Amino acid sequence: VVYTQSEILQREVYLFERLDSPNREPMKHLKAICFLRPTKENVELLVQELRRPKYSVYFIYFSNVISKSDVKALAEADEQEVVAEVQEFYGDYIAVNPHVFSLNLLGCCRGRSWDPAQLTRTTQGLTALLLSLKKCPMIRYQLSSEPAKRLAECVKQVITKEYELFDFRRTEVPPLLLILDRSDDAITPLLNQWTYQAMVHELLGINNNRIDLSRVPGISKDLREVVLSAENDEFYANNMYLNFAEIGTNIKNLMEDFQKRKPKEQQKLESIADMKAFVENYPQFKKMSGTVSKHVTVVGELSRLVAERNLLEVSEVEQELACQSDHSSALQSVRRLLQSPRLSELDAARLVMLYALRYERHGSSGLPALLEELRGRGGTDRYRKLVSAVVEYGGKRVRGSDLFSPKDAVAITKQFLKGLKGIENVYTQHQPLLQETLDQLIKGKLKDSQYPYLGPNTLRDRPQDIIVFLIGGATYEEALAVFNLNRCNPGVRIVLGGTTIHNTRR
Repeated sequence: VVYTQSEILQREVYLFERLDSPNREPMKHLKAICFLRPTKENVELLVQELRRPKYSVYFIYFSNVISKSDVKALAEADEQEVVAEVQEFYGDYIAVNPHVFSLNLLGCCRGRSWDPAQLTRTTQGLTALLLSLKKCPMIRYQLSSEPAKRLAECVKQVITKEYELFDFRRTEVPPLLLILDRSDDAITPLLNQWTYQAMVHELLGINNNRIDLSRVPGISKDLREVVLSAENDEFYANNMYLNFAEIGTNIKNLMEDFQKRKPKEQQKLESIADMKAFVENYPQFKKMSGTVSKHVTVVGELSRLVAERNLLEVSEVEQELACQSDHSSALQSVRRLLQSPRLSELDAARLVMLYALRYERHGSSGLPALLEELRGRGGTDRYRKLVSAVVEYGGKRVRGSDLFSPKDAVAITKQFLKGLKGIENVYTQHQPLLQETLDQLIKGKLKDSQYPYLGPNTLRDRPQDIIVFLIGGATYEEALAVFNLNRCNPGVRIVLGGTTIHNTRR
């Protein structure tokens, strides 16, 4: 995710090996740079390596704080004195977008409490992030969530213990770390998305910037797996937050631009200058050709899936469930779709989950009938169980905030005006709860009673540097919300992190 192999090659690094791969050949003419997480296993592997070194010199970088006892173990193993330096280079997390990071952890809690190993890993990831951004923050957490409080305490312990590392130059307004729990908003990860990055993750799945296209009908060999990274792909960087309709237009423009630049088939290479010009332009042409074929393939596959799974209609009903409060109309819409043979099992389950979360306490709930219908479709109880699991995870009993609050008059008017702006917004009415939470936070109106500070001190000014972390995973819809908040609030910088980045399947 950080570096492409070709970028590393430009730095004259010619061999890539994993520390745990067996039977590596000794190459005493090479220097080795090791970049590792400071885990027990890695330190043990490194000890074995230093006892029988395969390279002439070792420069060792750990992605987080390493204990003195581990350094001692390495020193004792280094009998041949091949270690030139040991450094801590804080990067113990995955930087996904310029303002989004993930820890790639799936399933961090057991029931309502942390899995101890995952709590340790999350604490390490968060503290490494703080160290790499040089922030020593004040901490607020979601009171209704026990895991949020535990994580806040663990981060605070590390800051206290490693106080020398966290001794950064004070800013006028201290940075703020806000720890939230995914279970407060189980709706957002269940919705279909219509902006490029979010849509790719929802329909194809993004895994460390890679997209697996091997299931696409008639895919060519070199497009079976593609990389989408805003760092190295200008088209993606410019389009990741745009709506699907706009991307269609932009792809068309990209194609036309590409056609113009194509070297003429019959181009006469008569002089040396002609050849030189051709050779100079060829790499850019080749790069552009790669970009074009990649995005045309990805967008083509998204369109195919949208049509095949009837997602426009599905999405409209999802948005109605998430944003309106007309029970009988919603129930009718869900029933109608459940009878459609084109509806995939995943989409059927998703609609019933959204209905269950939205109307779990409604007097005339149609949930039992919908569950029967689901069972009739799939012939198994798997999805029924999932529906009740989702309600148990993110239902009314658990939520600390009011996910479906009756909005005040101003908000209702805004909704109405937004509705007038055009029908295309039917698919993007929903705004994640995080948007409202951060909006309140920026304005200095987030209630201490629901999001208390850890420790006696509180922030008197409005926060400017905000790191918000979602236990149980963030989504690309929330990444878009944070991107927009950063854009509309000059002077405020928000970074969003999560234990993972969700789509419905996850």
